[in-house]
Amino acid sequence: MKIAVITGASSGIGEKFVYGLDSHEQFDEIWVIARRRENLEKLAEKTRSKIRPVPLDLTVPESFDEYSALLEKEKPEVAVLVNCSGFGLFGAFQDRPLLSQLKIIDLNDKAVVAMTYLTLPYMLSGAAVYNISSTAAFQPVPYENIYGASKAFVLSFSRALNMELKPKGIHIMAVCPNWCKTEFFDTAVSDDTIVFYNFFNTAEDVVKTAIRDMKKGKDVSLCGRRIKFQLFFIKHLPSSFIMKTWCKQQNKPH
Repeated sequence: MKIAVITGASSGIGEKFVYGLDSHEQFDEIWVIARRRENLEKLAEKTRSKIRPVPLDLTVPESFDEYSALLEKEKPEVAVLVNCSGFGLFGAFQDRPLLSQLKIIDLNDKAVVAMTYLTLPYMLSGAAVYNISSTAAFQPVPYENIYGASKAFVLSFSRALNMELKPKGIHIMAVCPNWCKTEFFDTAVSDDTIVFYNFFNTAEDVVKTAIRDMKKGKDVSLCGRRIKFQLFFIKHLPSSFIMKTWCKQQNKPH
């Protein structure tokens, strides 16, 4: 049984990956993972492939035992894994609850590592892993400190693992979108900490670009020329200058 596994599939970029992959490749099943079963079940209305809802909260370690047991039972060939679950919080580090910030690391980093580790034994040459990172991965980001750092981990982890797995023919790619108008903002925004957004990607464009970049063998996917232009300067300018500019844009002390 050939399958794709997509976390964070109930909305946003994860949901668009369900439709995007389904339109590009034939799967016997697509396993969709998120907390809300009812949202996962609705995905079947628009796909060719059979949808298998797997309601799990990936901030809870026991969820990985359930996923591992399901893999062991079904013994599928996992052709694609998309690690899309994640969230962030905007605000000063000390003004946000500690447990909430630790959950960012649990979902954005630990879950990516665990899902990848458990899935790799079921992948053959030609398989693909999409790890959702962010343009925030390329520089320190005051006032979304933990989120940016968590995405830097995803970027580094993905690129290094891609090199490790090249002999096996398994391709790992970090997908680094800019701002996207998704449910992410429902959790991230609780006040006016962040007031300036340079531009937005659409979730559809992020997925379309990522699928194209995976076929090209890239290890990082960037959606649009504006991001590439922005990252050129981030790469060559001092981090202190980048952070001060960011704080000035957000009207924050620095």
